[in-house]
Formats: sequence, C-alpha cells, structure tokens
Amino acid sequence: MPTQPDPPADPPIGARIREERLRRGFNLRSLARAVNVSASHISQIETGKCRPSVSTLYAITTALGVSIDDVFADPDVGLAVVDGVPAEPTVPRGAAAALVALASEHARRIGPVVGPADRETLELDSGVTWERLGHVPGLSVDFLLITYAPGGSSSSTGQLMRHPGTEYGYLISGELIVTLGFSEHKVVAGDAICFPSSTPHRYRNEGQEQAVGVWFVANPE
Repeated sequence: MPTQPDPPADPPIGARIREERLRRGFNLRSLARAVNVSASHISQIETGKCRPSVSTLYAITTALGVSIDDVFADPDVGLAVVDGVPAEPTVPRGAAAALVALASEHARRIGPVVGPADRETLELDSGVTWERLGHVPGLSVDFLLITYAPGGSSSSTGQLMRHPGTEYGYLISGELIVTLGFSEHKVVAGDAICFPSSTPHRYRNEGQEQAVGVWFVANPE
C-alpha cells in the first residue's frame, strides 16, 4: 500500500532567530532591549521552551533586519563557530556557485501547487497558527493561512505591532477585531482588509469559533 508523505516539520524558529542574532552581533540583552522583552524570554524562544507571539516575532525580525520568510528557512548546516559567533560559510565560485544558488532556491521554493499536507506550519503564542501557502525565491512576500483560536490574539500583552510592508487579509470564517492605530474594526467572514503594516495594529478573536483567513504581506524590500 502506498504511504502518505510525512507533513513538513515545524520550522526551527528558535534556532533561526539565534543564528541571525549571532550573525548580526546581538547578544541576548541587546536584542531583548530592542524588542522590549526580557533576555530570558528571548533565550526561551531560541531554545524552544516557549513560542513568540505574532507581535514579538515581528519585533524580533524587524530588529534583526530579516523577513518572516527567513524564519521558515533551515539554519545553516555545519556552520563553523568562532568565539561563539557563526562564521561565514565558504562560498564556491564560478559554475559551482551557480549550482549552489540554484539548489538553494529550489529547496526554498514552495509551489507552484501547495496541498494541505505540503504546508509548513508555525504555532505561535496566544492561540495563533500560521500555515505557509507558498513561496517564490527572490520575492519578499508572506503568503499565509492564519488561524486565531477563540480568545487568540496577535499579542498576549495587548501590544500593538508595526513592521515593514503592506498587509492584505481576507477572512474566510469567524470574526476578528482589528485595531489600527486608535480605531477598532470588526472583520467578519467575507470581509477583506488592507493597510500599511507600519500602522500600529493588533488582531484578536473575541468569538466562540476559530477565525480563519488568508493573509498576504508584501515587503517592498
């Protein structure tokens, strides 16, 4: 009997954050100050002992200068470490470099057709789940199926988030309260929303059922 392929493993988000933090010369305290959380909280995220909220994840990636797409990628394998900091890998030249680049892009491409079993899933804090619906290498776009459990929120502390890009969302089922600056909007199934992601914002589900929608965040960089 044919066997079903195993679903993709959860992205090693903590390892990716630690790798990028070290690569950019941040220690735990300096990154924690930039994100406005404790150093122990950053450490727990990196070691997988806790999950970041949506707002914390965006704050971390903004401070590190990386995209959400970057946290889905596997950490560098076999990267040398010098004085606790990952060293830059040796880069092949000529034809070898072209082959490595092609292989890397192919490995990170998701699609063109992505079935439910092919989605990479990221479980975040506060009852939020992201499922990656596709990725084309070279484009800075987050294409996600997002689920907010009843009581779920993009921030467990009520913190508003802001990050680069433009945000587009379509709610398939349930309801969401979206805070945009000083305004609140109730978004129900069938509604769409779009705004600059630099606008302080937050999502929360005050209903009794899951809120599920497709979100598309385009980063101009």
